[in-house]
Amino acid sequence: MRILTCLTASLVGAALTFVHPPAASAAGDQTRNEQLWQSCIGATTTADDRVTACSAVIDGETEAGRKLAGAYCNRGHGLTEQRQLDAALADLNEAIRIDPAYPCAYTNRGRVYAFKRDFDHAMADYDEAIRIDPTFALAYNNRGDAWLGKGDLDRALADFNAAIKYNPSLAVAYGNRGYAYQRKRDTVHALADYTMQIKLRPDALAHINRGNVYRDTEQLDCAAADLGEAARIAPTDARGWRNRGMIRLYQGDNKGGLADYDKALQYDPADAYSWNNRAQAKLRLGDKAGAMADFRKALEISPGLRTARDGLQQLGAAQ
Repeated sequence: MRILTCLTASLVGAALTFVHPPAASAAGDQTRNEQLWQSCIGATTTADDRVTACSAVIDGETEAGRKLAGAYCNRGHGLTEQRQLDAALADLNEAIRIDPAYPCAYTNRGRVYAFKRDFDHAMADYDEAIRIDPTFALAYNNRGDAWLGKGDLDRALADFNAAIKYNPSLAVAYGNRGYAYQRKRDTVHALADYTMQIKLRPDALAHINRGNVYRDTEQLDCAAADLGEAARIAPTDARGWRNRGMIRLYQGDNKGGLADYDKALQYDPADAYSWNNRAQAKLRLGDKAGAMADFRKALEISPGLRTARDGLQQLGAAQ
């Protein structure tokens, strides 16, 4: 099974403070402008709503300086979440043009470069954010994620340590450091960090990652519990279902594994491993025809998948 990395997030609203917001022409306009601004910068705003609200702030032409840069920066963040990376890059460039000393804009732009797999430009932006604000925890976290992308686990760990030093409540930094420890096969520290991430901000991916460490250390009941929690938190995310399905097959619960892979394939029918593993469950339950169909589907998606080829050969079926 594949270990899934943690993605970093960069919600910058809390970092913005303004002493003299521009006055609105009327109380109603002021209220609406404030509502738009709060939606633009809000940590819980959806990507679509963030882009809409920040666009209204920008198009309203009522803001200037750091606040206008913040609108471009946050819209860039929303566009990044929508994976409109070129549009996001344009907004973040504009934020930096308006306010070259705005560290959040560099951090968000670095994240766009990281999504583009351009880790050198990402690093340069994170370096600049840290130069401007040496205590900016999120910049250290994101730079650590870039080091992970470049395969330098020790530098990644150093940056995650710095992120946690400057913001001990930054849950994603614990998750990323846990993944770095997992890559180094330090399962004790990986479990501790994933547990802290879950304590601070539980989400499906944190439970999946901790569940996979439990799986690798043969603590299968703990793994099943974490992966079941992931499926409960995010029931339309196939990852929790298919990872728990694997654990159930390890435990000999073939019916349970089959049920989990049914769910996984409902939400991600393009995953060849899920077809292959459901075929294994069907084979163990005596459904040879169903197993052959699933093995063939796995090979249709991934022609080089050896376990599916071996499964068909075991059944004496043509590929």
